[in-house]
Amino acid sequence: MADVSQLQVETALKAVIDPYLEQDLVTAKCVKNIGVSGGQVTVDVLLGYPAKGWQAALAAKLKEKVAAIAGVTDVTVNVASKVATHGVQKGVKPIEGVKNIIAVASGKGGVGKSTVAVNLALALSAEGARVGILDADIYGPSQPRMLGVKMKPESKDGRKMEPIMSYHLQAMSIGFMVDEETPMIWRGPMVTQALEQLFKDTNWDDVDYLIIDLPPGTGDVQLTLAQKIPVTGAVIVTTPQDIALLDARKGLKMFEKVEVPVLGIVENMSTHICSKCGHEEHIFGAGGGSRMAEEYDVDFLGAIPLDIRIREQTDSGKPTVVADPDGRLAEIYRDIARRVAAKLSRKKKDFSAVFPNIVIQNT
Repeated sequence: MADVSQLQVETALKAVIDPYLEQDLVTAKCVKNIGVSGGQVTVDVLLGYPAKGWQAALAAKLKEKVAAIAGVTDVTVNVASKVATHGVQKGVKPIEGVKNIIAVASGKGGVGKSTVAVNLALALSAEGARVGILDADIYGPSQPRMLGVKMKPESKDGRKMEPIMSYHLQAMSIGFMVDEETPMIWRGPMVTQALEQLFKDTNWDDVDYLIIDLPPGTGDVQLTLAQKIPVTGAVIVTTPQDIALLDARKGLKMFEKVEVPVLGIVENMSTHICSKCGHEEHIFGAGGGSRMAEEYDVDFLGAIPLDIRIREQTDSGKPTVVADPDGRLAEIYRDIARRVAAKLSRKKKDFSAVFPNIVIQNT
């Protein structure tokens, strides 16, 4: 019997397409080692995105393909994840303690963007990443309520604030510093300065992904974000309704103009599921998000139903991903999170930390 070759194993691995990377793992350069000893095969896979909920199924698929090779008697597949730092806009430097920043935006209010942002952050955390969330909506901060936190941030060194911890997320919001019912009656320059301070004066601790929950629209805050904050990618949240899609297009074009890659579109409230009978109805229209994604050649990341549990759980300070971690809704959010992180993993990497600083001294 002929020995099993490494090429045979590679060919077998290429038959499995990762649905999140949308290519096989050999082509995606995620296969780091193939060991062949007689009929025993060992494969080491390193994904560039967190995938706790997918690793076991992926390993099983790869194992099945390799085990089908004639002469293979035993297969071991090890799947791990490691998140890299990816490139940002030109002229903006990455910030210490944060690898990647994902802006969650919408063209208009009322589409559930903050709910998507907090559940996306919690889903990335559930998949194994270290995650932070920055509430950039200075006029209407909602993350303190959604995360069930009522406390002021502390400072250990008198210079930087420590992020508030909730459900393993590192969180920062102007809402932690003011009373929930106190209106922020500020002009634009004060708002943008407050956002910069919240971002730069928070002691983020080795965060793989910092989710920024943006206010709706394309105004001062979005411009500051694009010009001064190192954003790795953006996610656009919309509903299927034509009016929401119209404004979502403006948000998408804004990111294109400032050279921030749009990772994709999330369609929120895609269908209404009756809490009594389970009947499903497209009350805001159907397929708008996927049509918009196709029109602008960006990825459609997923559709989230209009379900009363999402509203109830988030309002009570325990968002869906942590309130019902094994439920269907949490799985939708986790699937979207894996898709977002996988899209990001295919972007160019930032190697600036690898190169030394050259200092010229007179001796």
